[in-house]
Amino acid sequence: MIPLLTGIDRDHGLRCGLTGYLAAVSAAVGVGEESCTVDLGTPVSGYVALDVRLRSHPGRDMALLWDERHGWAFAMETHSGEDLLVLAYLGGELVPAPSRVRRFVAGIHATGGPVSAPVPVDLRGDPGELAARLLRYRRDEWSESFLSRTG
Repeated sequence: MIPLLTGIDRDHGLRCGLTGYLAAVSAAVGVGEESCTVDLGTPVSGYVALDVRLRSHPGRDMALLWDERHGWAFAMETHSGEDLLVLAYLGGELVPAPSRVRRFVAGIHATGGPVSAPVPVDLRGDPGELAARLLRYRRDEWSESFLSRTG
């Protein structure tokens, strides 16, 4: 038996909220959910592979990174398999609307890349507030699949 007051419910809610949020952002930037991954370690983070290239780096893949400290970052894959190189941070808030993330990507793509070195801003706040903001995007995959089978 598992007591109700464990972190399991919170972790499940956070995972459901974050996966729903990443799905909404991936749709906004024109890629599918298969382009997303989630890491519930510390810090909680997400990754979205992008279908854009920058004029300044035509042979490199681009991605969006999200974490609970800095929010969204636009990053470039390396050829060596090392950590991605962050080119720009969105800033402002941890869970911006997917349309704002789309404009961030479009702006970087239109200019061919960022014009200055990225400076991360610590956007961390109350963990409960973060969970609540992410839960707006929650998709309960079990209930969706159950409802689609039962009509």
